[in-house]
Amino acid sequence: MSAQYELARASSPSANANTMRMPLHHQEVQRHSALHKRTLRKLDFLLLPFLALLFLFNSLDKANIGNAESAHFTTDIGLVGSDLNTAVALFFAFFVALQPVGAALGRRYGMVLWVPSCMLLWGIATALHTWVRTRWQLYVLRAIIGCLEAGFYPVTVSYLSLFYTRFEFGRRLSLFYGQAAVGGALGGILSYVVFSMFPDDHGTGELEYKSRWQNWQVLFLVEGVLTIITAIVGYFWLPHSVETAWFLAPAERQYASSRIIQDRSAQLGSDIPKPGTMQEERLHDEESRGLLNSSRPTTSAGKEVIDERGLSPHDIASAFLSPKIWLILACNIFSAIPVYAFQVFLPLVLAPFTESPNPALVNLLTAPPYVCGAITLYMFADYSDRHRKRVMPILVGLVVMIVGLTLVVSLPTTRTWAIPRYFALNVLLAGTFIASPLTVAWISGNTPSPGKRAVLLGINGWGNLAGIISALIFRPKYAESGYIVPFWWTLVCVAAAAGLYVLFWRNLKAQNAKRREILRGWDDEEVEREKYSGRGPLEQDHRVIRMAITTLRKSRLLPWVVEWLEEATQGGREGDERITFVYGL
Repeated sequence: MSAQYELARASSPSANANTMRMPLHHQEVQRHSALHKRTLRKLDFLLLPFLALLFLFNSLDKANIGNAESAHFTTDIGLVGSDLNTAVALFFAFFVALQPVGAALGRRYGMVLWVPSCMLLWGIATALHTWVRTRWQLYVLRAIIGCLEAGFYPVTVSYLSLFYTRFEFGRRLSLFYGQAAVGGALGGILSYVVFSMFPDDHGTGELEYKSRWQNWQVLFLVEGVLTIITAIVGYFWLPHSVETAWFLAPAERQYASSRIIQDRSAQLGSDIPKPGTMQEERLHDEESRGLLNSSRPTTSAGKEVIDERGLSPHDIASAFLSPKIWLILACNIFSAIPVYAFQVFLPLVLAPFTESPNPALVNLLTAPPYVCGAITLYMFADYSDRHRKRVMPILVGLVVMIVGLTLVVSLPTTRTWAIPRYFALNVLLAGTFIASPLTVAWISGNTPSPGKRAVLLGINGWGNLAGIISALIFRPKYAESGYIVPFWWTLVCVAAAAGLYVLFWRNLKAQNAKRREILRGWDDEEVEREKYSGRGPLEQDHRVIRMAITTLRKSRLLPWVVEWLEEATQGGREGDERITFVYGL
């Protein structure tokens, strides 16, 4: 009798009723529970921390230009403050525009090849900042880094989702995404150490400047070399899937694979338990103890749901034609403005808080707000996973941000009010990092198809447009007034994001209700056909794609595009397109 069959019997009601009389089954349950814990422990301690390390250096290489500017980077190379804003905006222009392209290429060639290769190159570009002397050199390097980092986040998040079930994912994603906050804190601490070891006491003469290394040069070189070393290790450390993970035993690989396949299959059923019911609590308990019923059918995609590679025309077309992703994108842009503003400009915002001209102290002050952000993010993500809610924790996080922003714009900017304003910034940063990762967790948990998931995450990556907006808002001319005007604009944007998330939540509830109403008119055979192949009675019209095909055929242009679009319409509804799919809230 196979272990999977024994597990299915052990987790069934009839088997549970006879557990005391059948100690062999009880031992089997205990063995599988131990297997579950052992597998998760290895993923949590060997895979997740390394992915977090990758994102840490990704965050450092975005933020280091702000730390360097606090040590007079642009002044030393003969530029003005507005050139820094232009460089930041240029970085984000390429970084934002190429997000879906980077995500698609990462999915096409695989995370294990794509991300370390890009990371190696952007580490070299970061180190080359050490020798920047002109405006065009700075602009070119920031543009190159923007191109190489595009797609990093959606590719790594999509890859991470191949190893964890939906409601294990939010907590792990918070530890991963929290590296943006940790990166800000570490960047401040690292800058403090470097700037303390290399004091900012050089003169302004060209001859003296060329005679020694400046502290910002050391900072760029150290962070660039560390990024290069981490990228090289990544080629050997990262597995292609749970089935090839070098740190898992054969039994652990099989279990890790089957539980992900089963978790994605469970999304497609129309009988998904409602939150708060006894059925939902029992399923959650089975998941947490590794007792998922392996006898449930898998998706038609089978093991494709655990493969890091593979992208179909249907994945791309359905992702770009999804109306939800565009509403999510608007939410993401408005809510992410504080994230990117403070990654670059927080040292400059905090500069008036101390009388010391030493940039090391200013950078050290950036650490506590980021620590607050990382801790709060994990708390919210933990709540989100345990209660299986995404949108409500996002809204509460936005409220925390609004409170922090209101305090910042209300308090006087004089030095006597420095401590209350610093506290307000800590409150603001506490809520800053919550919305984006929980939104990504929602996308990942509500997109069974890994190819479509990667493209959706790439489109969501256009939310990095917030970085360009932040560079335009936080202009040097507002520095003397404590950046009050930029903070006001940020408050308006965050409030708009809260309103859009409420609209998104209402739309999800309406969509679920509409699908339930449709299913009431179908018989059992039709429901099963929809659940497993997406071919229920509801007709698929592919209206937009058909219009594009007709137009291209009449013009006789791009015949390969016509062929590609026709392939995208083949087959039934997939993943969240199926009427039996229930969107999580």
